[in-house]
Amino acid sequence: MTQIGNVYGESLYELAKDENLTAELGGQLKVLKDCFAQEPAFVTLLSTPSLSKAERCQILDDSFRGTVHAYVLNFLKILTEKGYMRFFSDCCDSFAALYNQDNGILPVTAVTAVALSDAQAEKLTAKLANITGKHVELINRIDPSCLGGVRLDYDGQRLDDTVSHRMATIRDLLKNTVL
Repeated sequence: MTQIGNVYGESLYELAKDENLTAELGGQLKVLKDCFAQEPAFVTLLSTPSLSKAERCQILDDSFRGTVHAYVLNFLKILTEKGYMRFFSDCCDSFAALYNQDNGILPVTAVTAVALSDAQAEKLTAKLANITGKHVELINRIDPSCLGGVRLDYDGQRLDDTVSHRMATIRDLLKNTVL
């Protein structure tokens, strides 16, 4: 995350926390982040210097007034006016990190060769919740190159128990063995 993303994301989070709107605004930010990722041309449009700030803010009004909370709309306008729309994703990440911290939520990415079944996901979630003492939000990402097993990424840590990792470990051990 960038410093700008942290400053603006934290500011919006503090406002939302004071107004008891963290869950509502967090959900709206997540949806907008996903939409902007699918349509990066919209963010580019909001950053275009050939349009005046008033025109860019009018585009935001026309697009989002009545569909998002006024705080979110005003936040988008502030980022647009300051020329910081390219940092919107970082702002959302900062907001989400603060929300997760305050609510004891631990996002965990489980990378597997094939999708986890519902039973496997529930069992893994329960095990991680028991170990960490936090509510776990499990995201399963598919990566056929890991061949089998699971790699967990959370809290800046990586626990890798995939077949490809084990093979790489054995390869390194054999490569460094003197006969």
